[in-house]
Amino acid sequence: MKKRWQQELYSLLKCFVFAFIIVVICRNFLFSPSVVHGESMSPTFEDGNKVILSKISDIEHFDMIVFHAPDQDANYIKRVIGLPGDTVSMKDDVLYINGKAYTESYLKENKLGATTAKLTGDFTLEEETGEKTVPSNSLFVLGDNRLKSKDSRDFGFISDKSVIGKVVLRIYPLNEIGLP
Repeated sequence: MKKRWQQELYSLLKCFVFAFIIVVICRNFLFSPSVVHGESMSPTFEDGNKVILSKISDIEHFDMIVFHAPDQDANYIKRVIGLPGDTVSMKDDVLYINGKAYTESYLKENKLGATTAKLTGDFTLEEETGEKTVPSNSLFVLGDNRLKSKDSRDFGFISDKSVIGKVVLRIYPLNEIGLP
């Protein structure tokens, strides 16, 4: 009887160790949770929202990413606007990537509530960063709350090595669980 109890305990311990190893591997290499701080991505994400990041997904235009802030000891969440080789400009609240105009539907609510004529001031990539195109291994990012966002217009390009992951799922608040 005692031998069987020891075998069961050993078996249970092996399961817990195996599960722990799987969780550590997933968290460090595949997925990671993150908490949104601040209002720079409002209304897409609000302060205190919790998200899941994919560490293996390819990053494309308009994806939301979390990265190590280049100007302080914190993590930022922003939207990817420019990928390596892209030209980026803004004119009369219209975003141009490589000369093509894009409608930023996620800004609609902010535009309605804006107290200024333009939500995003006019700029070119060269005016903001001194570069005509986004350099290799770099990204140009903007917050959705353009009037209150500290982003690439302030600190320039971010290194792709500083990216923690791409936002793939909102998990809190519970009534907003789902894809971003």
